[in-house]
Amino acid sequence: MNKTIRRISVFTLLLVLSLLVRATWVQFYDGRALADNKHNRRGVIDQYAYPLGGIIVGGEDITGSTRTKGSDLAYKRTYKDGPLYAAVTGFSSQVYGATQLEGIYQDILDGTDTRLKNPLDTVTNKRADPGDVVTTIDPAVQKAAYEALGDNKGAAVAIDPKTGKILGMVSTPSYDPSKIAGSTDGDAWKKLTEDEDKPLVNRAIRQPLPPGSTFKLVVAAAALEDGLYSSVDAKTDSPNPYRLPGSTKDLVNENASAPCENASIRTALQYSCNNVFGKLAVDLGQDKVKAMAEKFGFNDEKQDMPVRASESLYPSDMDKAQTALSGIGQFDVTATPLQMAMVSAAIANGGKLVDPHMVSQVTDSDGSVLQSFDDAGSKQIVSASVAEQLQSAMQTVVDEGTGTNAQISGATVGGKTGTAQHGENNKSTPYAWFTSYAKGSDGKEVAVAVLIEDSGAARSEVGGNKLAAPVAKAMMQAALKG
Repeated sequence: MNKTIRRISVFTLLLVLSLLVRATWVQFYDGRALADNKHNRRGVIDQYAYPLGGIIVGGEDITGSTRTKGSDLAYKRTYKDGPLYAAVTGFSSQVYGATQLEGIYQDILDGTDTRLKNPLDTVTNKRADPGDVVTTIDPAVQKAAYEALGDNKGAAVAIDPKTGKILGMVSTPSYDPSKIAGSTDGDAWKKLTEDEDKPLVNRAIRQPLPPGSTFKLVVAAAALEDGLYSSVDAKTDSPNPYRLPGSTKDLVNENASAPCENASIRTALQYSCNNVFGKLAVDLGQDKVKAMAEKFGFNDEKQDMPVRASESLYPSDMDKAQTALSGIGQFDVTATPLQMAMVSAAIANGGKLVDPHMVSQVTDSDGSVLQSFDDAGSKQIVSASVAEQLQSAMQTVVDEGTGTNAQISGATVGGKTGTAQHGENNKSTPYAWFTSYAKGSDGKEVAVAVLIEDSGAARSEVGGNKLAAPVAKAMMQAALKG
């Protein structure tokens, strides 16, 4: 009898131990998984139980939180000048999640990041006060870009070449994140997602398009760095028109009277000579052009600033005719405005590209720095002498060439226009581009890229100088004044 009781006791003890193990597993493992499950409403309730932290622009919080009524989600996000800063902040929605800075720094902004907790908070599991995200955006540059883009479908990016700080980033048409922040904003969300102009797409970093003749700067950099030509003023071997290798088609120039035959790189940039850069790309070979493009940032799948930008593409496995077309920013070459701003920034900064970023610091509620981006990484793209020559050639473009609408009194401005083909056989309205830099007498610098995807203008009125250069000028003026 005692033996039987002992066996039953042992068996019962094992059952109790199994129950305790299972309970512990459910509480500490399955419980965490359930808490993190996107379908668990308690997580959303906790996230919006308190006001969120701030996204700071120019020392001012451009976000806020407001008390809700009749909802288990106590607070919802609000935005000051929402459409102006939507390309920077993204949105934080009780229903549709969070994007851009709102998404990346969600844990900081809702107070759940472990770095925000003090020792007592850790012991009591008390929710910490939310932190803030301090951006590099210059309000004057941002406003200048937004107002200059107006009703155009397009985007613009401004970078400080010396520091890599993104001073402005705008995408139009924009939207007001406040209108989709709440739990009852389904109609506003549907309207945005069904809009053919796609206002939720950040065109500045998320929609690579053919860069057209702005890409000629990359080809020029490759030709000079490789030693194919020793100077921007050396005459090139460039017949006009240039017959695409292995084909019966000629690469012609928009301006038939431009002095493009055997033109120097300076003249070819000034008049945007397709024949010169098509042949330069072929003479260099696609591998050398690709190598230079990748040094500038093309083909980088992880271009974070800290929001991840879409990859700008320079293709591989092209024949010589396709390589020639790539030399003028066509065929399968694509770029974001951020990427083309990086090209101008590196050239303006003596050939050194500083990693672009739009957050300077992440802080706790007391302002103590949790993370800093002030010391951004950098790399030398081209030599200082090549960069100096390219700066000089870009200045000629603005002073005497196709980019005169970007001239700024009292400042040194260099730029490159671009008009990229759009649609099969170029039947759709072309894209208008302008990438540039400006330097003030006081040492301030800025690099800018502007894309006008669609302005509604007649096809004959579409061009980088007419549409994109004035936007770049407004941004550069604001940056130099700031």
